[in-house]
Parts: sequence; structure tokens; C-alpha cells
Amino acid sequence: MKKYFLTVFEKDGTNVLDDSFEAENDSEAKKIGEGKLEEQGYQEYTHRCVAPEGHLVLFHR
Repeated sequence: MKKYFLTVFEKDGTNVLDDSFEAENDSEAKKIGEGKLEEQGYQEYTHRCVAPEGHLVLFHR
């Protein structure tokens, strides 16, 4: 399992969510990240999910 990091921002750059979770791979991490965003109502906010290697798994601006 790898640890992924999900971050959500307001339009002014204020950080509204920092979360981490574990997933088997990038595909699973993308699904988990999208689920967390939907569950907390942050789908339309600027957000990113980063893999432990540093690449983006999810990004919305």
C-alpha cells in the first residue's frame, strides 16, 4: 500500500482540507480521492491528489 495526499483549496488559496490515505495503486487512489471530495462537498474546489513519488493522480483547477 502507498500513501497518497489529498489537498483542497479555496479560490483565494486558503487550504481547506489536507488528508492522506492508502491505496494499492494510482487508479484506486483516484477513486478514493474522488469519493472523499464528493462526500465532503469539495468536487468543484481546486484540489489535487499526489502520489508518494510526487506525481499528480487527481487535479482540478
